[in-house]
Amino acid sequence: MERKQLALLFSQSAVTSTQKVLAGCGALPASFTKRQAYKLYGRSDVDRWIAEGLIPFKERIDRAALERIASQSNRITYLPVADR
Repeated sequence: MERKQLALLFSQSAVTSTQKVLAGCGALPASFTKRQAYKLYGRSDVDRWIAEGLIPFKERIDRAALERIASQSNRITYLPVADR
């Protein structure tokens, strides 16, 4: 394993561990409102993820699902401006 990959792995494990601890003690919410999701990830991205069915949305958005989709987000699903 290369040095960069190892550093990335340690960084991701630190973030994941911190999130688990914060969620366990109630300091991190289990879900977000649409407004909070917009503030964190941007209106266009959140709306696109909901429209594509990547994030289930009723009244609130599951935090874990939102973070998972945001971490995996890439530009493959974007439409060119002419096609919107």
